[in-house]
Amino acid sequence: MKTMIRFFLILLSLCLCLAGCRQRDEREMTVKIPGVSSEEDRAAVRGALRPLGGVVHDSLVFDEAAHTLRLRYDSMQVAHKNIEIAIAEAGFDANEIKALKKEGK
Repeated sequence: MKTMIRFFLILLSLCLCLAGCRQRDEREMTVKIPGVSSEEDRAAVRGALRPLGGVVHDSLVFDEAAHTLRLRYDSMQVAHKNIEIAIAEAGFDANEIKALKKEGK
């Protein structure tokens, strides 16, 4: 009986430890986006980021004067490079990543 209780306690402790391992790692980043100059452009960037899990969508702040976008994201769900690539795929330079040309642009 004592062995069974000890086994159960060890198993319970292990489960509790593993449950605590997965945490959020919210970070902030700034992306230089020189080609974004209108509300239509900002909407295109928002749309490109919408499918990415981990981006805090209500944190997007566009600075027109500095040509930047500041945002928060959970690095456990999405990498900063994925964010830059999504913006580049929308047709805009994002930091060091050049815009990927879309048909008609």
